[in-house]
Amino acid sequence: MTTYDGKVQPGGDAQTRDVGNARIHKRSVGSMSNNAYLIESDGQALLIDAAADWPKLQEMVEASGAQVVAIATTHRHHDHVGALAEAVAHLGAPTYAGADDADAIDVPTATLLHDGDTLTVGDLVVTATHLRGHTPGSIALSFRDADGTDHLFSGDSLFPGGVGATNHYDYQSFPQLIADVEERLFGRFDDSTWVYPGHGDDTTIGTERPALPEWHARGW
Repeated sequence: MTTYDGKVQPGGDAQTRDVGNARIHKRSVGSMSNNAYLIESDGQALLIDAAADWPKLQEMVEASGAQVVAIATTHRHHDHVGALAEAVAHLGAPTYAGADDADAIDVPTATLLHDGDTLTVGDLVVTATHLRGHTPGSIALSFRDADGTDHLFSGDSLFPGGVGATNHYDYQSFPQLIADVEERLFGRFDDSTWVYPGHGDDTTIGTERPALPEWHARGW
């Protein structure tokens, strides 16, 4: 098995990380290099962002051997939902999305998520965090591993080096996004928290925390 470093490329293999009470599978798909994640625990799994290239996502699911019991979408943008209809058709699993983004997602959302809502996957309790600014209803999803470390799937709200884009749509707001990220991510999660973003490499809360004043000052 490839050593996990969180660096994946479209067309490349998935990477898998064992964190004791769960296995995290990460794969990059589509023309915008979206990250899709499969969180596996006790024979069940949560698929996060069925973004594109269903055959590659299906390969990742089947390789895990787990039953997908939930499909979550971090936010409404088209590059994060390109394979959602196919995933639902093949897996038959219920869909989850932020309450304020669900109406803009073509595939119906079975469960609307609000800040602090949870879902159970195997032995895991996965918690939703509502983050406004990149979209009105973006969510991050997190769980705690067997050693007490939090694993945070941040969608397009937090990346290595900054928050998500806020200059493409009229509903976007940098002041709102930086406020929510500071309060609801940096305020709730400690420095050991591992962050898995919607595109690109992983990071940690501790790596990014010192740069918060710089992000505020630059305005993006």
